[in-house]
Amino acid sequence: MKIIAPSILAADFSNLAQQIDMVNRSVAQWIHIDVMDGNFVPNITFGAKIIKTIRRLTDKTLDTHLMVLHPERYFEQFKEAGAGIITIHLEACTHLHRNVDKIKSLGLKAGVAINPHSNVMLLEDIIPYVDLVLIMSVNPGFGGQKFIENTYHKLEELQNLLAKRDSKAIVEVDGGVNIGNAGKLFAAGANVLVSGSAVFKASDPVRYIKELAMA
Repeated sequence: MKIIAPSILAADFSNLAQQIDMVNRSVAQWIHIDVMDGNFVPNITFGAKIIKTIRRLTDKTLDTHLMVLHPERYFEQFKEAGAGIITIHLEACTHLHRNVDKIKSLGLKAGVAINPHSNVMLLEDIIPYVDLVLIMSVNPGFGGQKFIENTYHKLEELQNLLAKRDSKAIVEVDGGVNIGNAGKLFAAGANVLVSGSAVFKASDPVRYIKELAMA
């Protein structure tokens, strides 16, 4: 499975409809939406209103990544806005299992994300219950950061954990993803690659997305 999820955080929001149309014309299957609260991460982005707008412009899966404290406050409004997947951070949840159950009870796919400093083994108890594991390959909060090379080691550890716990969760990587590392990330076990700046700053974004998918 190879899925490309362009990160709308890197798009030109003065031409949002055109940017979404570009993604619609590409082979990307998902659109990645980063929701930041200015508390869990040092940035503030957008909420349900933007997700609802994007939902009207595309049929692609809206992969909603909540980089927020107390994410459970937003599950229902993001479902109503059109999210298909909600991913929450291990580091932001005191009651992670309860939150995963809540997301799934709403009929959505549930994902768990971990920051670069967090050990993959912290996922051992939750990994049988989630649909997706998101490995952050940059420190969350800002786009355009340099890829952290230790991500490959974490992917190896994650593959071992998935097998050990008999988990069917798919693996997503977010941060610094480009043509230069996409093939190696897929080979290391990633199923979904999130790419923001590399896609939206490309001279031909549709072609760039295709090249990522073929890496």
